[in-house]
Amino acid sequence: MDSLKIYSDTPFGEPALSLLKAAIEPHTLVFPERMAESVLGQSLAGPAIHDVDLIFGQPDVDAVLDARKLSWMHVSTAGYSRYDNPEFRHEMKARGVIVTNSSAVYANACVEHFMAFLLAQNRQLLPNLSSDCANGSQEWFGLRESAVPLEGQELMILGYGTIAKRMIECLAPYGMKITAMRRSPRGDEPVAMVTPDKVAEALGHADHVVNILPDNEDSFQFVNEDRLQQMKVGAAFYNIGRGRTVDQKALASALNSGQLNAAWLDVTDPEPLPQDHELRLAVNCHITPHTAGGHRAESETLVRHFIENFQRYQLGKPLLNRII
Repeated sequence: MDSLKIYSDTPFGEPALSLLKAAIEPHTLVFPERMAESVLGQSLAGPAIHDVDLIFGQPDVDAVLDARKLSWMHVSTAGYSRYDNPEFRHEMKARGVIVTNSSAVYANACVEHFMAFLLAQNRQLLPNLSSDCANGSQEWFGLRESAVPLEGQELMILGYGTIAKRMIECLAPYGMKITAMRRSPRGDEPVAMVTPDKVAEALGHADHVVNILPDNEDSFQFVNEDRLQQMKVGAAFYNIGRGRTVDQKALASALNSGQLNAAWLDVTDPEPLPQDHELRLAVNCHITPHTAGGHRAESETLVRHFIENFQRYQLGKPLLNRII
């Protein structure tokens, strides 16, 4: 294979950068004029991107479109909102450019974060931690009674992809009844599936609703006032997808009215929320600062995922986590 130029704008430290350099030799790494500050940040591409063959990162859309030699872009996050629009998809397909993302890198961490949310909610962990009640007291009996076994409860997953598949695997031992929403079900999914236009009935039965929707034109505020009212009274809502997919004012109202029992959010819009935001003021809303995908040696895991796909690319094999 001829020597390739591989553009990377992700701010890797050691040893991830050394791992990447060693794996792509004898090919060349190309860097932007200004690196992004984090994996979620934005770099300044500059003219270096114009003649690269591959991209590993998430540069500005216009910069990607200027890379006329580009044959494959690997997005360095699970989310790919800036590229998930009809115009960009059409251009990449027309030019034969493959686009993959890093969902597999973050699937386990995101699911573990959700499981922490789910178990904390179901076992009423926060009220238990804040209590010093005596064994045998009325409060003690109340806390024990508040923990409902997950077995037999219903879970609704909004969005079906790499993270949802891993979530279903991890939930298997708990005996929950799981339904997932997918734009176009294939028929080979391991759980019951519904399309967006049929989601209302499933929401009405679910004890837990977890949102993993990506941020695009179709998903903007998908969880709106109507869908929140369609949810089972007393259900718990979880969001490890994207903040813009939820109408946060409507969510706060649903929490304050008792329509929902609790919300557990790792993503909001904006991030972070102002301290006086109504969701922060709701006692039954629990927020973590977009850390669900984070894990030790995250950069090395990300690089290894790219390396596996790079090896597949060189061998002409199908790439992992392909989105276009």
